[in-house]
Amino acid sequence: MFTPVRSRVRTAALALSAITALALGATATTGATAAPAAAKQGPTSVAYVEVNNNSMLNVGKYTLSNGGGNVFDVAVIFAANINYDTSSKAATLYFNENVQRVLDNAATQIRPLQQKGIKVVLSVLGNHQGAGFANFPSQQAASTFAKQLSDTVAKYGLDGIDFDDEYAEYGNNGTGQPNASSFVHLVSALRANMPNKIISLYNIGPSASRLSYGGVDISSKFDYAWNPYYGSWQVPGIALPKAKLSPAAVEIGRTSQSTVASLARRTVSEGYGVYLTYNLDGANRSADVSAFTRELYGSDARYTP
Repeated sequence: MFTPVRSRVRTAALALSAITALALGATATTGATAAPAAAKQGPTSVAYVEVNNNSMLNVGKYTLSNGGGNVFDVAVIFAANINYDTSSKAATLYFNENVQRVLDNAATQIRPLQQKGIKVVLSVLGNHQGAGFANFPSQQAASTFAKQLSDTVAKYGLDGIDFDDEYAEYGNNGTGQPNASSFVHLVSALRANMPNKIISLYNIGPSASRLSYGGVDISSKFDYAWNPYYGSWQVPGIALPKAKLSPAAVEIGRTSQSTVASLARRTVSEGYGVYLTYNLDGANRSADVSAFTRELYGSDARYTP
């Protein structure tokens, strides 16, 4: 069975993301330089971490038994929110106390991953307030929110932004319904602000089906896109090469190891370049992780507390 919704303390969620060339870009504005990871051949592995309950540092605890390379290439902070300010009638970027703690402690929560060569991306999710990526009232409003995102990436030394268009509850607080232009304006502005950072898409919600407007198609502005339904195979409906797509999506510890392995084998056999995982926690999940690393990289995973 699918696991279609993520458990969250603040606001449950499925995240849509897209990411690709991990070799792009320095670590951050902090001046920290990412140490090259041990060479690893095969798809990009992505790990979402629910920071309300778990540490981002868990992502760096898994390496390949053969060669010692990182299992995970991208770590996603799950999740910031797009909120609605009823006074200014504008979307605003919001961090709950757990997300804020990770960002404020970037030196100990983010930089250690980057120094291993792991990219760290911030996922942004709706929060029941009517503000979403698909209902900005103007191009300027979309650009203003894009600047909040890129300023956050610069301030905290992140490697990019992940879009998850769930739980916006379009229409709340007098907000508009999804329109055709908003997401195109938002992503275009964000890509202009951060040309060498990751922009990823969790393939769900109104924004995911509104990628073209006024002769502009933003598909190529994404680095990656992935399937939002855990335990299933679904090719994201976006015009990106296979190297940037993850049709496979698994929830670590809940998707059976046989399904995890089967989806990894299919990823390789059909030539896709990304493998998405969700909800990496602090337990030793080496058996669950090895179920896909054996298929993707020909190696078991080793867990180092």
